Amino acid sequence: MIAFIQSLLIFLSLITSSFAFSTPTFGLGSIFFRPKNVEIAPNLGEINELTEAAKFFTNAFWAGKIGGVRELSTRQINSLGSSQIKEFRKRYGTKTGSINDRRSELIVCKNSLNGEIYGCAGIEVTNISTPNGKSVQFSAPLMSNLAIGKQYRRKGLAEDLVRATEELALKQWGYSECYLYVEKRNAPAVKLYKKLGYQTCWEDDTATTLTPTKNGNVITTPTTIICMKKNLRSSILDKFFGK
Repeated sequence: MIAFIQSLLIFLSLITSSFAFSTPTFGLGSIFFRPKNVEIAPNLGEINELTEAAKFFTNAFWAGKIGGVRELSTRQINSLGSSQIKEFRKRYGTKTGSINDRRSELIVCKNSLNGEIYGCAGIEVTNISTPNGKSVQFSAPLMSNLAIGKQYRRKGLAEDLVRATEELALKQWGYSECYLYVEKRNAPAVKLYKKLGYQTCWEDDTATTLTPTKNGNVITTPTTIICMKKNLRSSILDKFFGK
């Protein structure tokens, strides 16, 4: 079962230099209720932090997932958590070559004083496929693994993390577009991405997802995945011309 979860997590996590990013936030939550000492920076393959981020992601993303359960059982935490740690280490761990050659990164939002993780988001250059995975179109930055802790949502942190991934893809890697996959039934996430300038490319109604159940299991259920895209260079022009 764990081996199956690991392989499916690789697909699902695609859906959803030591410098810190500086990104603007919007909305009343980001103005009045923003956590203190927020630091948003790339992980750079640090294994211990990747492990902690994977544990955070397991509870922040899988608990309360639409169609699932609000709280995970011990068995669900163990199975999903173990697979998530391996996946984060594999995807975002130290790569061969220089730091400037890296094309996958986990960006972590945390308290700069005590290290508490508020949220995370991944970005990597990978193949963008057509619906049903029938053919590969091209390689491009794909944002995934966006999650915010329950007590820190609606405070502008998700927007900050999205913009940090875009800044990395544009300024460090030189790409002008960024893609993401999101479940269609995850209306809040779809709304957020549209607000931030992402547009729908296609939908795949043959996709599947992992879903924690009330009896403590993790099962595979059908879902519809939306592929969304944003032109990063046009978003910069919009800032200057007020569009």
